[in-house]
Amino acid sequence: MERALSFGAVAEDYERYRPGYPDDLVALVSEVAEGSVRRAIEIGAGTGKATRVFAAAGIDVVATDPDADMLAVLRRECAGLPVTTVRATVEELDPAAYEPFDLLFAAAAWHWTAPATRWDRATALVRLGGAVAFFGGPFVLADDKLAAVEEGMVAAYAPAGRHIPPPSAADAPMLFPGDEMLADDRLIDVREREVPRRFTFARDDYLRHLDTISAIRILPAADRSALFADLAGALPDQVKVRADLMVHTARRVDVSV
Repeated sequence: MERALSFGAVAEDYERYRPGYPDDLVALVSEVAEGSVRRAIEIGAGTGKATRVFAAAGIDVVATDPDADMLAVLRRECAGLPVTTVRATVEELDPAAYEPFDLLFAAAAWHWTAPATRWDRATALVRLGGAVAFFGGPFVLADDKLAAVEEGMVAAYAPAGRHIPPPSAADAPMLFPGDEMLADDRLIDVREREVPRRFTFARDDYLRHLDTISAIRILPAADRSALFADLAGALPDQVKVRADLMVHTARRVDVSV
């Protein structure tokens, strides 16, 4: 099962057990743009966790995702908001079919895009002076000792772990995708900012959250069941989690000037 397309089978759990995004993210993302942000396109919208935050702020959002089940939940959750859905990956989008947007954003999804074409496509979809924004970050148990126990249990079934390794070099000037944004002269005013987030889950809810993570989803069903049994025996009734958002923003410019 391809990891990027592994979420649809748990779309309802994804909606229920993954937390949303703070409202002030809209201002943080929009401030880099020249002029107003009225129209946006979202890449990898999932069930609309970020979509609804931007749409509720009065921004018309074209929400794209390759998974029909995820988009079905998004349409339900964003009913009444200025949201249009498109079933497609960013590679399948035709920029010529759209008037350039004021903003392109992706929430915990940009790492699924093709490195060879993602910046050509992103910059083609955004107007000059418009903004691009990417935000996300891993969930980590707040108790370091407990986090190590969890990591060992996950590794027994998924040796690569549950977090996708960042494509950035260890000495990169910014974390991904900030390092790639800095290297693209069509983007300026590249910013990297951290937004702290803390959550407390009931143990069973945390396990249901883990079951929406791609590295867990692609495990054989028997291994997933065994892993969850192991974790249920090791985790406390209440699980505290760090889920800081790393936010990268930049402005689109004309390199011919």
